[in-house]
Amino acid sequence: MTFLFTDIEGSTRRWESDAEAMRSALAAHDAVLRSAIESHGGWMFKHTGDGVCAAFSDASAAVAAAVDAQRALELPVRMGLGTGSAEQRGDDYFGPALNRAARVMAVGHGGQILVAGSTAALIDRVDEFTLDDLGEHRLRDLSGLHRLFQVRADGLRDDFPPVKTLDAIHGNLPVLSTSFVGRQAAMAEVMDLVRSHRLVTLTGVGGVGKTRLAVQVAAEMAPEFGDGVWLVELASVGDPDAVPDAVATALGVVAQPEVSMVDAVARALSGRRVLVVIDNCEHVLDATAEVVEAILARAPTVAVIATSREGLRVGAERLWPVPSLDVGDGEGSEAVELFLDRARASTPGYAPHGQAELDTIREICARLDGIALAIELAAARMTSMSPTEIRDRLGDRFRLLAGGRRGLERHQTLRHAVAWSYDLLDDQEREVLRRCAVFAGGFDVAAAVAVVGGGWDDFMMLDALGSLVRKSLMTATRGANATRYGLLETVRQFAEERLVEADAITDAGDRHARYFADQTLAWWDRVNGPDQAAAGDEAEIELANLRAAFHWAASRDDLVTATAIAAHSTWLYVDRQLFEPITWAEEILPMATAARVPQLPRLYCAAAAVRVTGRTAEAMAYAEEAVRLESEPGFEPFDPLWSKFLYANTMLYDNQVERALVVADEMAAAAGPVGVTAASDVTTAGGTIHTFPVTYFDSEVTAPAGWTRGPNAYLAFGDTYADEIARADAH
Repeated sequence: MTFLFTDIEGSTRRWESDAEAMRSALAAHDAVLRSAIESHGGWMFKHTGDGVCAAFSDASAAVAAAVDAQRALELPVRMGLGTGSAEQRGDDYFGPALNRAARVMAVGHGGQILVAGSTAALIDRVDEFTLDDLGEHRLRDLSGLHRLFQVRADGLRDDFPPVKTLDAIHGNLPVLSTSFVGRQAAMAEVMDLVRSHRLVTLTGVGGVGKTRLAVQVAAEMAPEFGDGVWLVELASVGDPDAVPDAVATALGVVAQPEVSMVDAVARALSGRRVLVVIDNCEHVLDATAEVVEAILARAPTVAVIATSREGLRVGAERLWPVPSLDVGDGEGSEAVELFLDRARASTPGYAPHGQAELDTIREICARLDGIALAIELAAARMTSMSPTEIRDRLGDRFRLLAGGRRGLERHQTLRHAVAWSYDLLDDQEREVLRRCAVFAGGFDVAAAVAVVGGGWDDFMMLDALGSLVRKSLMTATRGANATRYGLLETVRQFAEERLVEADAITDAGDRHARYFADQTLAWWDRVNGPDQAAAGDEAEIELANLRAAFHWAASRDDLVTATAIAAHSTWLYVDRQLFEPITWAEEILPMATAARVPQLPRLYCAAAAVRVTGRTAEAMAYAEEAVRLESEPGFEPFDPLWSKFLYANTMLYDNQVERALVVADEMAAAAGPVGVTAASDVTTAGGTIHTFPVTYFDSEVTAPAGWTRGPNAYLAFGDTYADEIARADAH
């Protein structure tokens, strides 16, 4: 398809000076364009502010439509055409061809028609118009050089200033080999920040796309900086003392006698309207900060964009964390769009085979945390692998995503990108990062202290975690009452490798499992009190950690720890409709029984929760065994008579109401408070099933408001089941 993009030059000024006249002119403009496009077999599929987008199946027809429209238009309209394959979704098109056409249009002037080389190669009607070769140019997407042509035809103006490409910009921005995909909203936000803050530092984990975003922003903002846009690359500068020289070399500043290089740079920039991009500062942070402070102090018309794993900590600095690419709902997301773009670049003609393959690509992007470098390296594998094969090997992502590109060593593989950040940490930060790799689904300060061990306290840990967050190797999510920390899966896998190399994986895993076993006991102690809801909420947040802790303990034959986690987490979760821990209880039950683990009665109680899945026979057997074990010495059951209550309650699931009430009478007659509650399904003589909460208390316990007391301290609550309450009283 050939795409035509148009835009009215100076439309904002026209709207502000005479909105009514502009409104009338715009209506005429739309009518002219629609007529010209449709008369040449095109389809106007979108309005973009004061412009339109149209699609044609014939390149010559598209140019002819642009010529006819330009002759009839009264407003100064710039037009650009580009040709290529695109994907149609509903009434819109997506793909690189549209991006190129938009960029071609953007560098033109009002009244000018510019044609990309991809379109010019297909033109076969030179009798109606001719094409002037304007040579190769760098467009704002920085995707190499593009040959541009200007359309000449009778009745069209042909005396235009030079096209507004990057070639006319003073500076040293590079020509990059790939297109800029996504992040349009991010780019706009950073541009606004640069206009209002003289130092903006883009931070983020290695490979997330800080450099590419910074260079793209600089290219977009180049017209606003008359004295140039300059890129200073510090990745290869290992000596902090060499930073001023590296900055001076990039800016073309010459050393002066008896003047420090920092002062020479600041003097040279004074009075100039310049944008400086200082890339990769984290390993020479203090030296970079010194240079930037001098520039900002002596050159008030200079703006700086820095990229670093952490901020420069300069007073005027505004931090902007670069987020991972949006994975979203599929093909339209930034991450999937990047994967498809890079896959097509390495495998010409590639197109996903249906929605299932698109879903697989989305899963790849999500599991790679939306990290741009990781996605690009994965897409490069498409030359010899399918998306499914890539996805199924992400468990060993550092071997999979290696050797896919040239350039800086740390950008050649995913491992190098993360190792670059890891190597800049001090010993204590590395220790914390490594050991935190055993967490799943996040953690808090107390959990980190428990897993790291070695004399760490809360305040030491807060300092270490804060530093890792600043250095983009850890995330922090601030809730109403607490902060949870986490690691991107890519960083977690890298840290886990280092933990294994340090021969500390066993100690960290054991500490993690024991900590969460203790947590389940602490939550259980709060379940039957006024803090019940909060305890349940805390437990629910930690499901992923409990899962990891249980499986680790089970794999290590640490049956005491595994039993504690399975037995208590089952009853913490079952009322919340989370049944996974029941499977843990059944999994560990044979080994725990053979080892006669002290908390074995609790484990049988947990296994009896299979009643919620309809397995009442197994539930009855588990509950009966729990009752038997509770009476044996050497075991640690739940609260007194809890196993028996569970046994009776399980009978109700099996419609053994009378038998259950006999057991209830036995419990009520026993000494001491029981204080347990459950939702009980009761089948009446008429066959109707009702549900009401049931609680057993010691006879001296005062019944809560709204509860009614029956004989044997049997209490039932309800506001619609009066018959059932009366029936309970009768027993």
